[in-house]
Amino acid sequence: MGDSSFSKPANSSFPGHGLENLVKLFAERAPRYDRSGNISTENLHDLYDAGFLVLALPKSAGGQEISLRTMIQIISQVAQGDPSTALILAMQYLQSGSFAHSSLWSDAVKQEFFESVRQEGALINALRVEPELGTPSRGGLPATTVTQQGNTWRLNGRKIFSTGSTALQWGLVWARTDETDPRVGSVLVPLDLRGVRIEKSWHQLGMRATGSHTIIFENVEIPERYLGLLATPADSENNPIAIASWHAIVVAALYDGIAQAARDWLVTFLHQRVPTNLGAPLATLPRFQILVGEIDALLFSNAALIEQTVRLLEEGTEIDTKAGLAKQVITENAITAVGKAVAAIGNPGLSQDNPLERHYRNVLCGRVHTPQGDSAFLAAGQKTLQV
Repeated sequence: MGDSSFSKPANSSFPGHGLENLVKLFAERAPRYDRSGNISTENLHDLYDAGFLVLALPKSAGGQEISLRTMIQIISQVAQGDPSTALILAMQYLQSGSFAHSSLWSDAVKQEFFESVRQEGALINALRVEPELGTPSRGGLPATTVTQQGNTWRLNGRKIFSTGSTALQWGLVWARTDETDPRVGSVLVPLDLRGVRIEKSWHQLGMRATGSHTIIFENVEIPERYLGLLATPADSENNPIAIASWHAIVVAALYDGIAQAARDWLVTFLHQRVPTNLGAPLATLPRFQILVGEIDALLFSNAALIEQTVRLLEEGTEIDTKAGLAKQVITENAITAVGKAVAAIGNPGLSQDNPLERHYRNVLCGRVHTPQGDSAFLAAGQKTLQV
């Protein structure tokens, strides 16, 4: 998934310099999309125009093969403006980067995908979670099946919590063959194929503008070149655990970004709020000074933990369990930080007229991403105890 160097890509066309203005624009739009529950296609178009959607692609394909550090930097910043957009972008980076370096797909298929991203801003995500199975990280076989009928392969099934659904052009669908000894793995699906439809099922408390609806596949005819699960011999790249550590820390950085935005809003609020009985800003009160210090301590801990995790990954260390622990601690710190802000200022913190209320709903969603808390602790404990 690209090199792990700290510096930005040498190519001077790297668009990071324009990110600050985009983040401000995304923050202005965020309340509207949160209320509507729609994906901000405006944000995605802006990211495409600014060159952000291609960054994880190989340089030979017009990308930058951005490092994990750069990916985290971008996602954290975008999350401070609109975390729903940031999550769609994070999945674009993780899945397009992984796809580019997988041996499951032919060069021709890769070039087809690369061209769609360059020319159209095509988005991709892995579609794995199912109604009956739940998250596949807890084990089990998918109910989504690929069946051969003569020379034709057909895909049937449904995937829930499909982040970016209505904006996606490609899906990496986790499925199995209907053979006695089923093969399990990825199917690359152009989501404009006949038989693909979206059921609007995403009605969540937070991260409402991710459009994480249900995608349904009904007798979708799949060209054989897209059937990665047929690749032989079985390849570790057929299992998304290969990018688990990157996924965990990128998602953690996203939710830390939400907490940073909440902290910045709180600081402004405390300076601007001047109760008549006090005659001075709330920022002058020791109570609130202590509060901000507590929040800064949590975010400082997050920064150190993100840095340590990235450094271990740069060194090539296998740290799936540690990355899971980092994701757990960082997201809980972020939730605690925003919760402290809400509790301290009372009704203004829960008013939809202020962004803090939205930040609090959004940051709570950090708990549902893989690995979830119990899984992260269990894996770490088993590894330490060697059981």
